[in-house]
Formats: sequence, C-alpha cells, structure tokens
Amino acid sequence: MKEKKNILTKKLLPWIATYISIFGTALFVIEYGFYLPYKTARIFHFFIYLCSIILISQFFLKLIFLEAKEIIKEYKIELILISFFGIFLILLKTHFLHLKFLLLRTEEYVFLCQIFVIAFFLLKLPQISKLFFLPRLSPPLIVAVTFLFIICIGTFLLYLPLSTAPGKNTSFLDALFTATSATCVTGLIVVDTGSHFSIFGQIVILSLIQIGGLGLMTFASFFALLSGGLGLKERVVLREAVRYQNLSKIGYLVLYILLLTFIIESAGALLLYFQFLPQAKNSLSAFYSALFHSISAFCNAGFSIYPDSFIKYQKNTYVNLTMTSLIICGGLGFVVIVNLLDSFFAWFKKRKRTISLHTKLVIVTTLILIATGTFFIYLGEKNNLLKDMTFKNKILASFFQSVTARTAGFNTIPIDKLTKFSSFLLIILMFIGASPGSTGGGIKTSTFATLILAIKSMIQGKHQVEAFKRTIPQIYIYQALCVVTLALGWSSISTLFLSLTENADFLNILFEVFSALGTVGLSRGITSHLTNFGKIIIIITIFVGRVGPLTLALAISGKKVAKLYEYPEESIIIG
Repeated sequence: MKEKKNILTKKLLPWIATYISIFGTALFVIEYGFYLPYKTARIFHFFIYLCSIILISQFFLKLIFLEAKEIIKEYKIELILISFFGIFLILLKTHFLHLKFLLLRTEEYVFLCQIFVIAFFLLKLPQISKLFFLPRLSPPLIVAVTFLFIICIGTFLLYLPLSTAPGKNTSFLDALFTATSATCVTGLIVVDTGSHFSIFGQIVILSLIQIGGLGLMTFASFFALLSGGLGLKERVVLREAVRYQNLSKIGYLVLYILLLTFIIESAGALLLYFQFLPQAKNSLSAFYSALFHSISAFCNAGFSIYPDSFIKYQKNTYVNLTMTSLIICGGLGFVVIVNLLDSFFAWFKKRKRTISLHTKLVIVTTLILIATGTFFIYLGEKNNLLKDMTFKNKILASFFQSVTARTAGFNTIPIDKLTKFSSFLLIILMFIGASPGSTGGGIKTSTFATLILAIKSMIQGKHQVEAFKRTIPQIYIYQALCVVTLALGWSSISTLFLSLTENADFLNILFEVFSALGTVGLSRGITSHLTNFGKIIIIITIFVGRVGPLTLALAISGKKVAKLYEYPEESIIIG
C-alpha cells in the first residue's frame, strides 16, 4: 500500500502536473500569438480553467495521501502558489467550481487562471529539465537533441503573427532560419531583425540567443540542482556540453557560469546604455538596445536591431571596446574564465595557483589571432575601406573586425566591400572560431593550436606534442584532426551544393558557408537572396557548426564496442 502511495504521490501526480502546466502554457502562447477569434478563445479559456482544476485537484490528492511534514518539505512552494490563487479568487468574489465560472466574460478571471497555470509551469521547470537526461541517449546525442528542441520551440514562437511587426509576414522557412541562427548564436539573417520582428519577436530571438549561447543543458542542470542535485548522467551530459572534465565540480561550474553571465552582460549593458542614450528616442529605448546588444555580444551571436550593425559607431572608441570585450569574454570559454578567476583568488590569498595547459593555449592563441587579424585587415583595407579614416580609427576598425570575425558577426565596415585578401582572411578566422566551452563556434582555438604544435613536433622530429612543458595526449591530436577534417568536408559539400543552386559569386558563397559553419554571422550580402534549398543548406550548416562536427558524428554513430584485439602494424607512404 505504501509503495502504491509513493508511486501516486512521488511519480504519477508530479508528472500529471508537469504535462498539464505545459499544455496550459501552450494554450496561452497560441491564443495570444495567433490573435484567435472570440469563440475559439472561449474554448481555450475553458481548457485553461480545466487545467487549473486538475492542478488544484492533484495537490489535494497529495494532501490526502501525504503527511503535513512531507507537504511542507517537498511541496511548500506549490502550497503557497495555490493559496495565493485561492485568495485572489476570493477577492474576485467568484465561485470557482460553479458552472457560471465557465460563462463569465470578465477578463480578470481568465487572466488569473492563465497566470496560475504559467506559474505552475515555471515551478515545474526542474521536473521538465529531467526530460532531457534520457538514460538511453548518449551525452553527445542529448546535446544535439536539446539544440533541436530549442530550435523547434523558437521556430513556433517566431512563426506567430505576434512576433512579426505590423504589415510584415514571416514564412515558416524564414522563422526556422532565424530560430536556428539565434539558437546557434550565428547572426545570419534573411529578414532585418529590428524592422521585421515586433518587440515580442525580438525578445524571443534574445531568449534563444541566451539559451543557445549558454546551452539548454546549463539551464536544465541549474533547475536539476534546485530540485535536489545532479545525478551522474546529468553530470556526464553537462561535461559534454561545457567541455569541463571535473565531474565532482560540475554543479559549481553551472552556478559560476550563470553568475558570471549575469555580471558580465549587466556590466556590458550599463556601459553601452550611456553610449546609446544620446541617439535613442528615450531612456527605455536606450536600455533595451544596450541589453539586447550586450547579450548578443557576450553570446557571440551577432544579432543587431540596427540595420547596418555597428557601422554608425565605427569611430566610437567606447562602444567598440565594450563590444569587443564582451565578445572576447564570451569566446574564451567558461572553463578558461573560471580557471583564471580561481588562479587570481589563489594568488590574492597567497596560495599556490594553477593555470591549466588548456587556459594557456587558449589565451596565447586568442591573443595571436587578434593581433595577426588586426594587422592583416589593416594591411588589406588601408587603401580601400579604411583610406579616409585617421590612423587611430583604422586600427580601431581593424581590431573590431579581427575580434568579431572569429565568431561574433558584428561589423563596423561593410563586409561586401572588403578586398578579396581581407575576405579570405576573415574566412580563415571564421574557420578557427572561438574556444571550447564558449558561446562561439568554429573548429576552436585549442584545436588550431594543437595542430600547429603537432606540425611543429613533426618538423622537429619529435614523437610527442609538447606545450608549456606539458605533453598533449595522442587522443587529443586525433580529435583535432577529426574536427578539422569533418569541418572541411562539410564546408566543401555545402559550398558544392550552394554553387549549384545559388546565382552568386563563388567567394560570396564560400564566405557564407564558413560564416555559417563558424556560427559567425558575417555575410557578403547573399543571405536574404538565398533560394529555399540554399536556406536549408545554411540552416543545417549552422546546426553542424554549433553542435560541432565531431560531437554530431559521435551522436549519430551509435554505441561504441570495445575492441579486445589489435592487428599487426604495416607501413604506408604518406605525402
């Protein structure tokens, strides 16, 4: 009897409440998103009312079967929520269980039930987060599935008429393209973000950027922590998502990630606010613009509500440095930032500090790429786009484009007017991308550094790859080779098909493919002119670039079988 009671109260009823709250929230979104006719809306209101009754009923069943201590310990927030709902019903002087309630046309009653159901949905997010940690799925596959899930939700929300500005229309494919680009923090757009989408649509895009940038698994793990901690499966999946090796400290890393994100994005928004204020309509508009671009920059998304990105702020040193700082912080990776902060606090407390090999490689490679990129962009554009600028502004524009090219996608100079030299340089930077566990894409800085070190070791006749008095294990060399080979293979196939379907210059097509694969978002102006087939190719390329070609290959490869034998070696001819 006790076992049956536990199944009912601990498993069945919580999941009933979870699914009902999801259903009720979906009804709310559909009703306000599609501007439903009055009669249809009334049917939706009936089901919202029904959802409210079921949610209250399942709680009363818990009251019957559970002791007061258990209720207070495990369901106190649920108790508070239902108590508030009851108080508001009394204040509205209605008979909730009376048939008349279904016929009432007062908006307050409907709105109260909708708020109650949505509040229950938010309360059940820890329970919902467990849906992603399916036991039969491998960690790489779970990461891929979660991105697909966010893209599907984002597509649905952006397809709603509510998301589109008056007089505009969003096709399903354009909604899918935008949702994929936002979730995978890419920034390629087929319609102008600022003028085509309503404020609601822009907020949806911003939410997709934030969730996609940090990863749904980060948020899911945070809610799992709130609901009682992370299990081994959750820790393994999260390790795959954020590229962090220490399973015991993965929960600590999740909290660190969310806290750092909030602090950095808030600081960025504050700095941008004062720069945007003089040109904004009002302070609210300046704040919204600052917040949007701060989140977009830190998540390396490249989305802007300005039609020309940041060209109008080309000479504004403060805006340029704020944006590049946000981009660099987001592109370093949380593992690197946490390691640097831990080392700083250890130094401050006069304890032994340890900066990992990964952190050293990422920092050095990032600095070299930024400096090299700045120099060569200046070299390629000094007699072209930069010729009428002062020396200071030339360096500023070159620096901004060097930083943003590796994964962010903002621009202060028109990309379609770059020389072929600069365009190909940006393709190289986009291919390399940001760092592992960051909000950016590309093959990653550590992969690039590992291959350069491997080539150096081969030339020097060494059998081991060394860096900073450490030896890099052979498995990571293989992984780096796989990542680069798969990325080049996919980009070659995508370029081949786009050359067949698109009436565009080959350089523009190549640039578009590497921008999509590196989740950068820079374009030479062909994105909005792509055919439907071309859009689908770019959508898939963006997804492959965000999840990672190697992760995706591991996700679809199935279960690994350990080999208990080895074949004899035999030499082959290379080169």
